[in-house]
Amino acid sequence: MILALFFILSLVSLSKAVDTLEGTTFIFGDSLVDAGNNNYFSTLSKADTRPNGIDFKASGGKPTGRFTNGRTIADIVAEELGQSHYAAPFLAPNTTGKALLNGVNYASGGGGIMNETGKIFVNRLSMDIQIDYFNITRKQLNELLHSSTAREFIMRKSIFSITVGANDFLNNYFVPVVSIGQRVSENPDVFINHLITTLKGQLIRLYNLDARKFLIANVGPIGCIPYQKSLNKLREDQCVELPNKVAVQYNARLKDLLTELNENLPEATFVLANVYDLVSEVITNYKKLGFKSASKACCGNGGKLQGILPCGPTSSMCADRTKYVFWDNYHPSEAANLIIAKQLIDGNTRVISPMNLRQLRDL
Repeated sequence: MILALFFILSLVSLSKAVDTLEGTTFIFGDSLVDAGNNNYFSTLSKADTRPNGIDFKASGGKPTGRFTNGRTIADIVAEELGQSHYAAPFLAPNTTGKALLNGVNYASGGGGIMNETGKIFVNRLSMDIQIDYFNITRKQLNELLHSSTAREFIMRKSIFSITVGANDFLNNYFVPVVSIGQRVSENPDVFINHLITTLKGQLIRLYNLDARKFLIANVGPIGCIPYQKSLNKLREDQCVELPNKVAVQYNARLKDLLTELNENLPEATFVLANVYDLVSEVITNYKKLGFKSASKACCGNGGKLQGILPCGPTSSMCADRTKYVFWDNYHPSEAANLIIAKQLIDGNTRVISPMNLRQLRDL
Protein backbone atom coordinates (compact mmCIF):
# COMPACT_ATOMS: atom_id res chain seq x y z
CA MET A 1 0.00 0.00 0.00
CA ILE A 2 2.80 2.42 0.95
CA LEU A 3 4.75 1.54 -2.19
CA ALA A 4 1.67 2.08 -4.35
CA LEU A 5 1.07 5.48 -2.74
CA PHE A 6 4.71 6.44 -3.25
CA PHE A 7 4.45 5.44 -6.91
CA ILE A 8 1.31 7.55 -7.41
CA LEU A 9 2.89 10.57 -5.68
CA SER A 10 5.99 10.19 -7.87
CA LEU A 11 3.85 10.19 -11.02
CA VAL A 12 1.98 13.28 -9.82
CA SER A 13 5.29 15.02 -9.10
CA LEU A 14 6.65 14.17 -12.55
CA SER A 15 3.43 15.28 -14.22
CA LYS A 16 3.73 18.65 -12.49
CA ALA A 17 7.35 18.87 -13.63
CA VAL A 18 6.20 18.26 -17.22
CA ASP A 19 3.56 21.00 -16.88
CA THR A 20 6.16 23.58 -15.83
CA LEU A 21 8.53 22.86 -18.72
CA GLU A 22 8.76 25.65 -21.30
CA GLY A 23 9.73 23.15 -23.97
CA THR A 24 11.99 20.22 -24.63
CA THR A 25 14.02 19.36 -27.71
CA PHE A 26 14.91 15.99 -29.17
CA ILE A 27 17.87 16.56 -31.49
CA PHE A 28 18.78 14.46 -34.52
CA GLY A 29 21.44 15.01 -37.13
CA ASP A 30 25.15 15.32 -37.74
CA SER A 31 28.22 17.04 -36.32
CA LEU A 32 26.62 20.47 -36.52
CA VAL A 33 24.53 19.50 -33.49
CA ASP A 34 26.32 16.46 -32.01
CA ALA A 35 26.70 17.02 -28.24
CA GLY A 36 29.06 14.11 -27.65
CA ASN A 37 27.50 10.85 -28.84
CA ASN A 38 30.61 10.06 -30.90
CA ASN A 39 32.66 10.05 -27.68
CA TYR A 40 31.07 6.72 -26.78
CA PHE A 41 32.21 4.55 -29.68
CA SER A 42 35.21 4.07 -31.94
CA THR A 43 35.09 6.50 -34.87
CA LEU A 44 37.35 8.78 -36.87
CA SER A 45 34.80 11.58 -36.43
CA LYS A 46 35.48 12.96 -32.96
CA ALA A 47 35.78 16.34 -31.25
CA ASP A 48 36.89 15.11 -27.84
CA THR A 49 40.29 16.82 -27.76
CA ARG A 50 41.36 20.41 -27.12
CA PRO A 51 40.89 23.06 -28.29
CA ASN A 52 37.38 21.93 -29.26
CA GLY A 53 34.97 23.30 -26.66
CA ILE A 54 37.44 25.91 -25.44
CA ASP A 55 34.61 28.47 -25.04
CA PHE A 56 31.93 26.07 -23.79
CA LYS A 57 31.19 27.51 -20.34
CA ALA A 58 29.16 24.53 -19.11
CA SER A 59 32.26 22.31 -19.26
CA GLY A 60 34.75 24.93 -18.13
CA GLY A 61 36.28 24.97 -21.59
CA LYS A 62 36.90 21.24 -21.73
CA PRO A 63 35.97 19.31 -24.90
CA THR A 64 32.56 17.63 -24.78
CA GLY A 65 32.39 16.18 -28.28
CA ARG A 66 30.85 19.31 -29.79
CA PHE A 67 32.43 20.18 -33.12
CA THR A 68 32.90 23.88 -32.37
CA ASN A 69 34.60 26.16 -29.86
CA GLY A 70 31.44 26.71 -27.78
CA ARG A 71 27.74 26.14 -28.12
CA THR A 72 26.04 24.57 -31.11
CA ILE A 73 22.94 26.13 -32.66
CA ALA A 74 20.87 23.51 -30.81
CA ASP A 75 22.39 24.57 -27.47
CA ILE A 76 21.66 28.24 -28.08
CA VAL A 77 18.08 27.53 -29.18
CA ALA A 78 17.48 25.49 -26.01
CA GLU A 79 18.71 28.35 -23.83
CA GLU A 80 16.63 30.97 -25.63
CA LEU A 81 13.47 28.87 -25.48
CA GLY A 82 13.74 28.48 -21.73
CA GLN A 83 15.21 25.01 -21.26
CA SER A 84 17.13 24.73 -18.01
CA HIS A 85 19.56 22.08 -19.30
CA TYR A 86 21.06 21.13 -22.64
CA ALA A 87 19.75 17.93 -24.17
CA ALA A 88 22.23 15.24 -23.12
CA PRO A 89 23.78 12.76 -25.58
CA PHE A 90 21.70 9.60 -25.78
CA LEU A 91 24.78 7.41 -25.30
CA ALA A 92 25.93 9.19 -22.11
CA PRO A 93 25.40 6.83 -19.15
CA ASN A 94 23.49 9.43 -17.12
CA THR A 95 20.89 10.11 -19.83
CA THR A 96 18.15 8.27 -17.96
CA GLY A 97 15.20 8.93 -15.68
CA LYS A 98 14.23 12.55 -15.10
CA ALA A 99 17.11 13.72 -17.33
CA LEU A 100 14.99 12.64 -20.31
CA LEU A 101 12.59 15.50 -19.54
CA ASN A 102 15.35 17.94 -20.56
CA GLY A 103 15.42 16.40 -24.04
CA VAL A 104 17.89 14.02 -25.63
CA ASN A 105 20.49 14.52 -28.33
CA TYR A 106 20.92 11.63 -30.81
CA ALA A 107 23.07 13.49 -33.36
CA SER A 108 26.32 12.00 -34.57
CA GLY A 109 29.30 13.45 -36.39
CA GLY A 110 29.48 11.84 -39.83
CA GLY A 111 25.84 10.71 -39.76
CA GLY A 112 23.44 11.21 -42.64
CA ILE A 113 20.06 10.33 -44.09
CA MET A 114 21.48 7.30 -45.88
CA ASN A 115 22.93 4.47 -43.80
CA GLU A 116 26.06 4.28 -45.95
CA THR A 117 26.85 7.98 -45.53
CA GLY A 118 29.99 8.63 -43.48
CA LYS A 119 31.42 5.13 -43.85
CA ILE A 120 34.84 6.77 -44.35
CA PHE A 121 34.69 7.50 -40.59
CA VAL A 122 34.20 3.76 -39.87
CA ASN A 123 31.44 4.31 -37.28
CA ARG A 124 28.68 6.93 -36.93
CA LEU A 125 24.96 6.97 -36.17
CA SER A 126 22.76 7.30 -39.23
CA MET A 127 19.27 8.81 -39.01
CA ASP A 128 17.74 5.32 -38.96
CA ILE A 129 19.84 4.38 -35.91
CA GLN A 130 19.09 7.70 -34.22
CA ILE A 131 15.36 7.05 -34.59
CA ASP A 132 15.88 3.52 -33.23
CA TYR A 133 17.42 5.18 -30.18
CA PHE A 134 14.51 7.60 -29.83
CA ASN A 135 12.19 4.59 -29.84
CA ILE A 136 14.07 3.39 -26.74
CA THR A 137 13.64 6.82 -25.13
CA ARG A 138 9.95 6.77 -26.03
CA LYS A 139 9.48 3.53 -24.08
CA GLN A 140 11.50 4.90 -21.17
CA LEU A 141 9.20 7.94 -21.02
CA ASN A 142 6.19 5.63 -20.80
CA GLU A 143 7.81 4.00 -17.79
CA LEU A 144 8.88 7.29 -16.23
CA LEU A 145 5.50 8.98 -16.66
CA HIS A 146 2.11 7.47 -17.30
CA SER A 147 1.69 6.53 -20.97
CA SER A 148 -0.93 9.25 -21.54
CA THR A 149 1.28 11.89 -19.85
CA ALA A 150 4.27 10.72 -21.88
CA ARG A 151 2.28 11.05 -25.10
CA GLU A 152 1.14 14.55 -24.15
CA PHE A 153 4.74 15.49 -23.30
CA ILE A 154 5.98 14.29 -26.70
CA MET A 155 3.15 15.82 -28.71
CA ARG A 156 2.71 19.19 -26.98
CA LYS A 157 5.94 20.02 -25.16
CA SER A 158 8.62 18.63 -27.47
CA ILE A 159 10.29 19.96 -30.60
CA PHE A 160 12.00 17.46 -32.88
CA SER A 161 15.02 19.20 -34.37
CA ILE A 162 16.64 17.59 -37.41
CA THR A 163 19.86 18.89 -38.98
CA VAL A 164 20.97 16.39 -41.57
CA GLY A 165 21.84 16.05 -45.26
CA ALA A 166 25.20 17.80 -45.65
CA ASN A 167 27.17 14.59 -45.01
CA ASP A 168 25.13 12.77 -47.62
CA PHE A 169 26.83 15.03 -50.14
CA LEU A 170 30.20 15.83 -48.52
CA ASN A 171 30.93 12.37 -47.11
CA ASN A 172 29.06 10.21 -49.57
CA TYR A 173 28.21 11.57 -53.02
CA PHE A 174 31.28 13.80 -53.35
CA VAL A 175 33.89 11.64 -51.62
CA PRO A 176 36.87 11.25 -53.98
CA VAL A 177 37.36 7.71 -55.39
CA VAL A 178 34.81 6.11 -53.02
CA SER A 179 31.77 7.59 -54.76
CA ILE A 180 32.91 7.75 -58.38
CA GLY A 181 30.95 4.64 -59.35
CA GLN A 182 27.81 5.97 -57.70
CA ARG A 183 28.13 9.35 -59.42
CA VAL A 184 28.46 7.62 -62.78
CA SER A 185 25.30 5.57 -62.16
CA GLU A 186 23.34 8.26 -60.28
CA ASN A 187 23.05 11.84 -61.44
CA PRO A 188 22.28 14.40 -58.72
CA ASP A 189 18.52 14.25 -59.36
CA VAL A 190 18.42 10.49 -58.77
CA PHE A 191 20.56 10.72 -55.63
CA ILE A 192 18.48 13.60 -54.24
CA ASN A 193 15.32 11.63 -54.93
CA HIS A 194 16.74 8.75 -52.82
CA LEU A 195 17.54 11.21 -50.02
CA ILE A 196 14.07 12.75 -50.00
CA THR A 197 12.28 9.40 -50.17
CA THR A 198 14.38 8.05 -47.30
CA LEU A 199 13.96 11.18 -45.19
CA LYS A 200 10.20 11.12 -45.74
CA GLY A 201 10.02 7.62 -44.30
CA GLN A 202 12.13 8.68 -41.33
CA LEU A 203 9.94 11.71 -40.55
CA ILE A 204 6.78 9.62 -40.79
CA ARG A 205 8.35 7.09 -38.45
CA LEU A 206 8.93 9.87 -35.87
CA TYR A 207 5.35 11.05 -36.40
CA ASN A 208 4.14 7.52 -35.64
CA LEU A 209 6.11 7.74 -32.38
CA ASP A 210 3.99 10.82 -31.48
CA ALA A 211 6.31 13.59 -32.70
CA ARG A 212 4.23 16.57 -33.84
CA LYS A 213 6.45 19.66 -33.79
CA PHE A 214 9.32 19.40 -36.27
CA LEU A 215 12.18 21.73 -37.12
CA ILE A 216 13.97 20.63 -40.28
CA ALA A 217 17.12 22.47 -41.39
CA ASN A 218 17.99 22.52 -45.06
CA VAL A 219 21.57 22.01 -46.28
CA GLY A 220 23.83 25.04 -46.05
CA PRO A 221 26.23 26.35 -48.72
CA ILE A 222 28.58 23.39 -48.42
CA GLY A 223 30.73 24.64 -51.30
CA CYS A 224 31.79 27.57 -49.09
CA ILE A 225 33.26 25.68 -46.14
CA PRO A 226 37.05 25.95 -45.66
CA TYR A 227 37.55 22.26 -46.51
CA GLN A 228 35.94 22.55 -49.95
CA LYS A 229 37.67 25.82 -50.72
CA SER A 230 41.05 24.45 -49.65
CA LEU A 231 40.59 21.19 -51.53
CA ASN A 232 39.78 23.09 -54.73
CA LYS A 233 42.42 25.80 -54.15
CA LEU A 234 39.97 28.67 -54.47
CA ARG A 235 40.35 32.30 -53.53
CA GLU A 236 38.82 33.45 -50.26
CA ASP A 237 35.89 35.10 -52.05
CA GLN A 238 35.05 32.00 -54.11
CA CYS A 239 32.90 28.92 -53.38
CA VAL A 240 32.81 25.54 -55.10
CA GLU A 241 29.86 25.62 -57.48
CA LEU A 242 28.76 21.98 -57.74
CA PRO A 243 28.22 21.25 -54.02
CA ASN A 244 26.23 24.48 -53.67
CA LYS A 245 24.21 23.66 -56.77
CA VAL A 246 23.16 20.22 -55.48
CA ALA A 247 22.41 21.70 -52.05
CA VAL A 248 20.00 24.16 -53.71
CA GLN A 249 18.40 21.28 -55.66
CA TYR A 250 18.00 19.21 -52.50
CA ASN A 251 16.61 22.16 -50.55
CA ALA A 252 13.88 22.76 -53.16
CA ARG A 253 12.80 19.14 -52.90
CA LEU A 254 12.92 19.30 -49.10
CA LYS A 255 10.62 22.33 -49.10
CA ASP A 256 8.11 20.45 -51.25
CA LEU A 257 8.31 17.42 -48.96
CA LEU A 258 7.56 19.45 -45.83
CA THR A 259 4.61 21.14 -47.56
CA GLU A 260 3.27 17.68 -48.41
CA LEU A 261 3.71 16.41 -44.86
CA ASN A 262 2.07 19.50 -43.37
CA GLU A 263 -0.94 18.89 -45.59
CA ASN A 264 -1.22 15.16 -44.96
CA LEU A 265 -0.18 14.41 -41.38
CA PRO A 266 -2.90 15.53 -38.93
CA GLU A 267 -1.81 17.83 -36.05
CA ALA A 268 1.80 17.90 -37.27
CA THR A 269 3.74 21.10 -37.95
CA PHE A 270 6.88 20.89 -40.05
CA VAL A 271 8.97 24.05 -39.92
CA LEU A 272 11.70 24.63 -42.49
CA ALA A 273 14.87 26.43 -41.38
CA ASN A 274 16.48 28.13 -44.36
CA VAL A 275 20.05 27.57 -43.18
CA TYR A 276 21.40 27.90 -46.73
CA ASP A 277 20.39 31.57 -46.98
CA LEU A 278 21.23 32.34 -43.34
CA VAL A 279 24.79 31.04 -43.64
CA SER A 280 25.21 32.60 -47.09
CA GLU A 281 24.25 35.99 -45.67
CA VAL A 282 26.73 35.65 -42.81
CA ILE A 283 29.49 34.76 -45.29
CA THR A 284 28.57 37.63 -47.62
CA ASN A 285 28.19 40.25 -44.89
CA TYR A 286 30.87 38.99 -42.52
CA LYS A 287 32.65 42.34 -42.17
CA LYS A 288 29.43 44.18 -41.31
CA LEU A 289 28.73 41.51 -38.69
CA GLY A 290 32.11 42.07 -37.04
CA PHE A 291 34.00 39.08 -38.41
CA LYS A 292 37.55 39.15 -39.72
CA SER A 293 37.22 36.08 -41.96
CA ALA A 294 34.42 34.03 -43.50
CA SER A 295 36.68 31.61 -45.35
CA LYS A 296 39.55 30.65 -43.05
CA ALA A 297 39.19 28.07 -40.26
CA CYS A 298 40.03 29.45 -36.83
CA CYS A 299 41.42 26.05 -35.82
CA GLY A 300 42.98 23.67 -38.30
CA ASN A 301 45.88 22.86 -40.60
CA GLY A 302 46.56 22.65 -44.30
CA GLY A 303 46.56 25.34 -46.96
CA LYS A 304 46.20 29.08 -46.55
CA LEU A 305 42.69 28.62 -45.14
CA GLN A 306 43.73 25.92 -42.62
CA GLY A 307 40.94 23.87 -44.12
CA ILE A 308 42.35 20.42 -44.89
CA LEU A 309 42.76 18.81 -41.46
CA PRO A 310 40.28 18.93 -38.56
CA CYS A 311 40.88 20.87 -35.36
CA GLY A 312 43.03 19.08 -32.78
CA PRO A 313 45.78 19.54 -30.19
CA THR A 314 48.47 20.27 -32.81
CA SER A 315 46.36 22.66 -34.91
CA SER A 316 46.99 26.34 -35.39
CA MET A 317 44.34 28.49 -33.70
CA CYS A 318 43.28 32.09 -34.28
CA ALA A 319 43.81 34.66 -31.54
CA ASP A 320 40.19 35.88 -31.40
CA ARG A 321 37.60 33.18 -31.96
CA THR A 322 34.73 35.68 -32.15
CA LYS A 323 36.16 37.06 -35.41
CA TYR A 324 35.88 33.87 -37.48
CA VAL A 325 32.73 32.51 -39.12
CA PHE A 326 34.24 29.00 -39.21
CA TRP A 327 35.72 27.23 -36.22
CA ASP A 328 37.30 24.40 -38.23
CA ASN A 329 37.28 23.03 -41.76
CA TYR A 330 33.57 22.11 -41.63
CA HIS A 331 31.79 23.80 -38.72
CA PRO A 332 30.75 27.33 -37.76
CA SER A 333 32.10 29.08 -34.68
CA GLU A 334 29.91 29.81 -31.68
CA ALA A 335 29.77 33.46 -32.83
CA ALA A 336 28.26 32.40 -36.17
CA ASN A 337 25.98 29.85 -34.48
CA LEU A 338 24.60 32.62 -32.25
CA ILE A 339 23.59 34.78 -35.24
CA ILE A 340 21.92 31.84 -37.00
CA ALA A 341 20.14 30.56 -33.87
CA LYS A 342 18.60 33.94 -33.06
CA GLN A 343 17.17 34.16 -36.57
CA LEU A 344 15.60 30.72 -36.18
CA ILE A 345 14.06 31.67 -32.83
CA ASP A 346 12.50 35.01 -33.77
CA GLY A 347 13.01 35.39 -37.52
CA ASN A 348 10.45 35.96 -40.24
CA THR A 349 9.17 33.50 -42.85
CA ARG A 350 12.02 34.33 -45.24
CA VAL A 351 14.41 32.41 -42.98
CA ILE A 352 12.06 30.06 -41.13
CA SER A 353 8.59 29.06 -42.24
CA PRO A 354 5.68 28.75 -41.72
CA MET A 355 6.62 30.05 -38.24
CA ASN A 356 9.67 30.64 -36.07
CA LEU A 357 10.78 28.47 -33.17
CA ARG A 358 9.27 30.61 -30.44
CA GLN A 359 5.90 30.31 -32.18
CA LEU A 360 6.37 26.58 -32.70
CA ARG A 361 7.16 26.09 -29.01
CA ASP A 362 3.99 27.96 -28.02
CA LEU A 363 1.66 26.00 -30.32
